[in-house]
Amino acid sequence: MFMRAFIDNKLVIASNNDGKILELREILKVFDIHILSNRDFNIAEPIEDGKTFKENAYIKSFNTASKTKLVSLSDDSGISFRALNNRPGIHSARYAGKKKDFALAMKKINKELEFKDDKSCKFTCALSLCWPDGYNITVQGEICGEFSWPPSGRNGFGYDPIFYYPKLKKTFGELDPAVKHEISHRNLAFKKLKTQIKKIVHE
Repeated sequence: MFMRAFIDNKLVIASNNDGKILELREILKVFDIHILSNRDFNIAEPIEDGKTFKENAYIKSFNTASKTKLVSLSDDSGISFRALNNRPGIHSARYAGKKKDFALAMKKINKELEFKDDKSCKFTCALSLCWPDGYNITVQGEICGEFSWPPSGRNGFGYDPIFYYPKLKKTFGELDPAVKHEISHRNLAFKKLKTQIKKIVHE
């Protein structure tokens, strides 16, 4: 099997989202590599025109890898509600407009669910690790929960304050960050990614 390496012992997180960068940095601590992000290279976000989380994750990781000539890791994640035909899904970030105003997006979802009995939802995260030549490892993780209103908790980011996790009886916004990192859809995806990385990456 052809082995791969982290070029210059660096990894670029393909994001300008502070919350996402912080969470991915925490997860990536298991690797002894220098972590950078799009901010370090002034890279703008590409047009995400994929039809799935995995497709959009790859679009972002390849965009950054091709421009930096380094290995890049991207995340494409979102929340889906069964009662809303799995909306907002891949459109989660812009559900309330191009400014990505999550407070408005959460209010919009609350209004749409007002007369729905089914409050079940799930968080999905696709992670794509990509090399400059386009070779990639792309995986996906999911975690199920319930819609909670009003939003509760100041930890995390995005839709965390309305995602209630029954097992711990708290929203993701209320959870201690270390606890959330351990159980989140992002970490579930990362565990899959780490297994694949160990098969092909030499350090």
